[in-house]
Amino acid sequence: MLTVGLTGGIGAGKSEVSRLLASYGAVLVDADKIAREVVEPGTPGLAAVVDAFGPEILTADGALDRPKLGSIVFADPERLAVLNQIVHPLVGARSKELEAAAGPDAVVVHDVPLLTENGLAGLYDVVVVVDASTETQLDRLVRLRKMAESEARARMAAQATREQRRAVADLVVDNDGPLESLEPQVRKVWEELNRRAAEAGAGS
Repeated sequence: MLTVGLTGGIGAGKSEVSRLLASYGAVLVDADKIAREVVEPGTPGLAAVVDAFGPEILTADGALDRPKLGSIVFADPERLAVLNQIVHPLVGARSKELEAAAGPDAVVVHDVPLLTENGLAGLYDVVVVVDASTETQLDRLVRLRKMAESEARARMAAQATREQRRAVADLVVDNDGPLESLEPQVRKVWEELNRRAAEAGAGS
């Protein structure tokens, strides 16, 4: 098995790269998706969040009110740390379960938005960084996600720099161009990942 950490700045196109890799046969472990699953109604995760933040962070139908919780934690680093202490171990455990179920020859791609920021590069056999210029990121956030420019700039500033991300990368996907120039690059990365997986299998 080859474990891959996939990351990239907001608006760099990481979701598209993870979608392509999954379509080629990678087992995708999406940290953001799992983070939502572990706090769904009826889960121990949601019960722990309510214990820590109170019932007012629930919607009328008992689901997590994400905007409300976000407004609390993103204004207060200590509260954010409390939330992370609840959610991160649950995400880690579920990610390990999915990885264990993948089989010995699998290429398991972990989609991890804050891999660089949280110093997680060492957890994976290979780190793939999806890279785009800050101008491209800003354009996509404003044009495609309809963010205000000030919000887009703030979100980008809260993340690692391009240089920091590239410093931990084993493989870089340059996604400054149009979508059609992305696919051949990702296909090459997939071939390289399979080559490394085969080498790792032969060596074990």
